[in-house]
Amino acid sequence: MERIVTFTLNPAIDKSSRVEHVIAENKLYCDNPRYEPGGGGINVSRAINKLGEDSLLLYTSGGFTGQRLGQLLKNEGLNERAIKIENSTRENLIIMENSTNLQYRFGMPGPEINENEIKKIFNILSNLDPIPEYLVISGSIPGGIPDNIYAKMAKRAKEKGIKVVVDVSGPPLKEVMKEGVFLIKPNLGEFQDLVDREVTEDDEIKEAAFEMIKGNCCNVVVISLGAGGVLFVTEEQAKFMRPPTVPIKSKVGAGDSMVAGIVLSLAKGNSLESSIIYGLAAGSSAVMTPGTELCKKEDTDRLYKKMITNF
Repeated sequence: MERIVTFTLNPAIDKSSRVEHVIAENKLYCDNPRYEPGGGGINVSRAINKLGEDSLLLYTSGGFTGQRLGQLLKNEGLNERAIKIENSTRENLIIMENSTNLQYRFGMPGPEINENEIKKIFNILSNLDPIPEYLVISGSIPGGIPDNIYAKMAKRAKEKGIKVVVDVSGPPLKEVMKEGVFLIKPNLGEFQDLVDREVTEDDEIKEAAFEMIKGNCCNVVVISLGAGGVLFVTEEQAKFMRPPTVPIKSKVGAGDSMVAGIVLSLAKGNSLESSIIYGLAAGSSAVMTPGTELCKKEDTDRLYKKMITNF
């Protein structure tokens, strides 16, 4: 579905394995590793693909790791376009401890991206053909990159009439809010950082979200509340949506699956409310899968049908 483009500035290969016990100082013998594509926008495109549709995935790629990442994406049948950079794409490590079923996640820093490479990225984003309806900007930024880079991307996209969906955190999200976008999807902690105060009561959260929208920071706020579901806020309404109880195997990729479900449903012409329900179903589906497998279409569709009758 060319109406959706995702962008990942700091992608990764997620290398995962299992060990019986994690013990300091000991030599630990792990199972055979598994390699999967990682990074916010990449996972959104992967989830869209798992939901039976297509998107255009743009991502930076450098070194042997970048080449391997590209092959992993091709193996999944994704419509991808690598933006070549000089330094190597990062690799993350995820270890599952068999004795406790606890997961340890080690995120590595991203590569340096020089000024010419930044110009190349903006040139590609400025010349997308056809122009997409939605641009999803998701994931971290490498060290040394200005915090306002996503805000500049959003500005460039908005000038072409593209609706920008952002799933980032920290200073880059604050900079994006100054520019204004279509939709943001923070979790509660990220939302509190964004408003610079601790808001825990329902009315406080709603009022803070309304203030953002009235200030033209965004049109839609979707706050992820974990097992509590989401609160979505627009200029006209604020509504809590809670998913059905599902067995939890891994929470990795639930947020990316939620974003994928929301944007995919919107791109199909569905209403905002039903799209958020579909996104919530996709996020719930993702926690039912082990490791970093993301959502499954059959589970997502089943949960959506169950949830849509309750709203």
